[in-house]
Amino acid sequence: MLPVTKLIGSIRRGEMRWLNYLLASGLALGSDAGLFLLLLDAGLSPMAASAVGYCSGILVHWLVSSRLVFADGVATRGTGERHRQKMLFVGSALIGLAVTTAIVGTGSALGLDPRLAKLAAIVVSFQTTYLLRRHIVFRAAAA
Repeated sequence: MLPVTKLIGSIRRGEMRWLNYLLASGLALGSDAGLFLLLLDAGLSPMAASAVGYCSGILVHWLVSSRLVFADGVATRGTGERHRQKMLFVGSALIGLAVTTAIVGTGSALGLDPRLAKLAAIVVSFQTTYLLRRHIVFRAAAA
């Protein structure tokens, strides 16, 4: 019976981690979109506002992910491992961006409404970055 109980506990921890990651993603998206809109209203070009907003979203996601979602897998501050994790985190964000733009671009080329393509891209990019971060960036957290 003990292995079954352990398995159920592991599944629940995994579900909780995924829900916490969903929360972190929502906060990051809110930061990104909010700053983007503020900067647009302030007169910044759309491309620059988009870039600054996206970078703020990455920062918010790192802060929440490293302190809440994957806290058990974060390396000690000031170490090479922590620097490696930060670089991998940014790399995973860039992969998420590439997935998003590929899906939106392909959907648009096929005549799909870009908003629907973006919704699909959000789902795929979310799961892609979650898996990268869980199994590569914060690999100790997956144990």
